[in-house]
This record gives sequence, structure tokens and C-alpha cells, in this order.
Amino acid sequence: MNNTQKRSNFSGKLGFVLAAAGSAVGLGNMWRFPYLAAKHGGGIFLLVYLILAVTFGFGLMVTEIAIGRKTGLSAIGAYKKLNSKFSFLGYLSAIVPIIILPYYCVIGGWVMKYFGVYVSGAGHESAADGFFGGFVSKAGEPLLWFALFLGLTALVVLLGVDKGIEKVSKIMMPVLVLLSIGIAIFGMTRPGAMEGVKYYLLPDFQNFSVVTVLSAMGQLFYSMSLAMGIMITYGSYMKKDVNLESSVRHIEIFDTGIAFLAGLMIIPPLFSATASNPEQLDGLLKSGPSLMFVSLPKVFDGMPGITGDIVGALFFLLVIFAALTSSISLMEAIVSIIHDKFHIGRKTCCFITLGISIILGVPSSLGFGVLSFINPLGTAGGSILDFFDFISNNILMPIVALLTCILVGYVIKTKTISDEVEINGKFKGKKLFEVVVKYIAPVCIVAILVFSVLDVFFKLS
Repeated sequence: MNNTQKRSNFSGKLGFVLAAAGSAVGLGNMWRFPYLAAKHGGGIFLLVYLILAVTFGFGLMVTEIAIGRKTGLSAIGAYKKLNSKFSFLGYLSAIVPIIILPYYCVIGGWVMKYFGVYVSGAGHESAADGFFGGFVSKAGEPLLWFALFLGLTALVVLLGVDKGIEKVSKIMMPVLVLLSIGIAIFGMTRPGAMEGVKYYLLPDFQNFSVVTVLSAMGQLFYSMSLAMGIMITYGSYMKKDVNLESSVRHIEIFDTGIAFLAGLMIIPPLFSATASNPEQLDGLLKSGPSLMFVSLPKVFDGMPGITGDIVGALFFLLVIFAALTSSISLMEAIVSIIHDKFHIGRKTCCFITLGISIILGVPSSLGFGVLSFINPLGTAGGSILDFFDFISNNILMPIVALLTCILVGYVIKTKTISDEVEINGKFKGKKLFEVVVKYIAPVCIVAILVFSVLDVFFKLS
């Protein structure tokens, strides 16, 4: 009990919502969501995602935050406190951020590099064929950007929950929203961009498929920081007098809103850039993960005068903010887990986490160059970073989510979670929560798990 009493807290609902929303808003929104929306039919993907966010995503996020607040512990301790037979689930959950944080910071370093390029007025260089591949295949420079991004993340976490994470979130999140709106408006006003707006907003049911649904469900985990132990950790810092259900709704609005704006920032400009050369459009829409680092610089380069450098700099600054708020939450989850497990000081926990991140991050960065001969996925292809991404996002996260649903739905029962939510009043979404956790989510998660594994080896999408 002493550990729970001395635990840090967010100052109130606003601090919690902004920090948790900051965790959810990251590369999953700014990078992954737009390229998935572009690839899977635009409007139909957006519609499916929105439906899943207010049902599937709501149920899982309520569950994780309530588990954290009820137990006052991070993942390992929380699952053990709920049911000792499921203590192993806490360890599985803890592994996820440990794997993700290092390679996430590698990608965050890439974003900082591109920001630096545009600030220096050299945006034209980044649009050249082979620029991105040439950069990531180097040894020294990507490691320096990785170290800088990781160092900024660690600095905020070292400052603590209220003085570090909450204060940074209160600054970054409003700026992030304003930048998103501004760049989205600019993108939509480009010549020919309205065709992209139509593609993104108007559902074409001819593009609907099982792959669309499964891709949208998989994106929810990545985008909403689910099954990573993060929401459990942040829930453990949540005061009892804060309304849990409305907080989740506000987090969803922030997260989905930023993802929506990210699509508007990226997809309409693609249509504008290819207005005079339509045959290029399909290739850009289906360029996948390379959309941000390869395709977008070409779009910025096509803008007149210094406009491209200015918009490019603002865009990558926006992505840095989004990536930092998520990397901070990933590191905080690990720090909290180590602190709860071994009862050692926060600074020591931060330095241990920093060491682990360096050990795993260096090979992730070098995997595109001097270590490119290492291919853990074998014939499926991919780098060391791709392997860590596959293990965490495609395997561990669905398994953690599935077992959490089983624990809550059939072992400790949904009433345990509902009672925690109802500390602050009526749980309006109680019936939806129960149906999602007991019936819908388990089936969907199994489908995601099977599809994700098959997709890596057989390229179903």
C-alpha cells in the first residue's frame, strides 16, 4: 500500500487527458495512419477506423486505464494484483515497450534529420532519389540523431510525472493541434487537392474488404497505445476523482482527430502534386511506410519558391512533437515497471531504461547499413528494426490484448472494471464495454493476429 500512496499523480483531468492523448498521438497517427488510409481506399478506411475507435478502441482503453487506477501499479504488478495466475501477462505486457522504444527512437531520429534538412533550406536534397536510403544506410549520422531523440525523451521522463510529462504535454499538444490544422488547411488549398479530399472523406464501398477492416483494427493498437502497458501505467497515476469514462472519450477525440488531420495533411497534397501526371498517383498512394520519407519530400519540392522548405520544416516539427509525446510514454511505462518491481529510485530506473534502449536501438539503426546482412525474418525479408516491429506489434500486442479480454471478461469479470469506472458516476458505455470485451474484441484480436502473421510472409495486403 505504501507504494501506491507515494505514487506520483497527474494534477487533474486535463493533465491526464493531455498526457494520455500525447501517448496515443505519435508516429502511429502522423506516419502510419495516412499511408494505411491512402493504401486502403481513403474514405472507406477512415469510416471503418472511426467505427472501430468508438467501439473496439473504447472498450480496450477503458479496461487498461481502469486496471491501472484500480491497482495503482504498472503492468507487472497490476495483472498480478488482479489475479496471481495472470501475473505472467504483466511480464508479456512489459516486454512490448522495451522492444518498441529503441526502434521508435531510431525513427524519431530520422524525423529530426529531415526537420534539420528543411530548416537549413536544403529540402530539395531530400527529394532526390536515394536520399533516404543513403541516409539510413550510414553508420554514424543516424546514430547521432537516434541519440539526440532518445536523450530528449529521457530528459522529460527524468523530470517526473507532473513536472516533466504533464508540463511537456500541456505545451506540445495544443501546438501540435494548431500546426496540424494549419498544415491541413494549406494542403487542401493546393491546386487539384480537392480530389484528394474527396478520396479521403467519401467512402467508396468498392474498396471495402476484410483486409481494410483488419488493417484498421491493427492500426488502433498502434495509434491508441493499447496493449503496451502505457495506459495501465498512466491509469495508475490518475486520481480517483477524475471521471474515467469521459477522459477516455476525450483521449479518443484527440487521437482520432489528429489521425484525421494527418490524412488531410498528406493525401490531398499527393493529388495536387500528381495533377499533371496522374499515372504517378497510384504509386504514391500505395508507397506504404516510405510515404513520409520518400514521397512527401517530392511533394514539398514541387511547391513554389521557399514554400516547400517552410511547409516541410513545419510538418516535420509537428511529427517530432507527436513522436516525442509517444516515446516519453513508452519510456515512462518501462521506468514505472522497473520501479514497481525492484523499488529503486526514479533516476536509476531512467538510466537502466536508457541503457536498454541504446543496446537495442544501435542494431536497429545499423540494420539498414553495416548490419543489413542480418535478416531475422528470413525469407519474409526486412531489417532488424522490421523484426522488432513484427514481434511487438504483430505478435505480442494482440496476445496481450486477447489475454486481457479473457482475464476481464471471464475471470475477474467486467464488473470489476465497471465498478472502478463508476466511482465517478454512471458508466454510460457500460453495455458497449461489456459486449466488446467479452465477445467482439477477442474474435477481432484473433483475426488480427492471424492476418498480421500471414501478411508478413504472404503479403496479403
